[in-house]
Amino acid sequence: MRRRAILLAALIAASLPGCRSEPRGAGGAAAATAESGLALVPLRIRSGRAVHAFTVEVARTEDEQAQGLMFRDSLAPDRGMIFPFATPRPASFWMKNTFIPLDMIFIRADGTIARIADNTIPQSLDQVEVGEPVAAVLEIAGGRAAELGIQEGDRASWPGGPPR
Repeated sequence: MRRRAILLAALIAASLPGCRSEPRGAGGAAAATAESGLALVPLRIRSGRAVHAFTVEVARTEDEQAQGLMFRDSLAPDRGMIFPFATPRPASFWMKNTFIPLDMIFIRADGTIARIADNTIPQSLDQVEVGEPVAAVLEIAGGRAAELGIQEGDRASWPGGPPR
């Protein structure tokens, strides 16, 4: 009887929002997970003396990267998605099925910003390229980079990302 009650309590807890078990990150802290199921990490961009903080979803796999921010209706000003690559490579993105304008920030292996493609056009099939190998691409709300004064040459860092 006690075993059945424990099992029932576990099933109820698992079905409640916010009560699911999360994988543990470094130091035993629960890893944050976005509604999309992707891991959430803090990302900082140092621009002169200013530091701009974002919370970003990490699209690690090919499937996650292919999905990206497609079909989203909005993106909060302090949110985004990072697309890290196993090895630096030339990157090319498009906006198919992406309903909101985005700033695409191409990041070199040392963390410096190589290029910012600002306010990319929703649903465009035009390729947005960087022209040099990069370690990651960050997508944030369209126009946000200019609003914050983020420029090419500024430095981005996040857990598991380029050295600080």
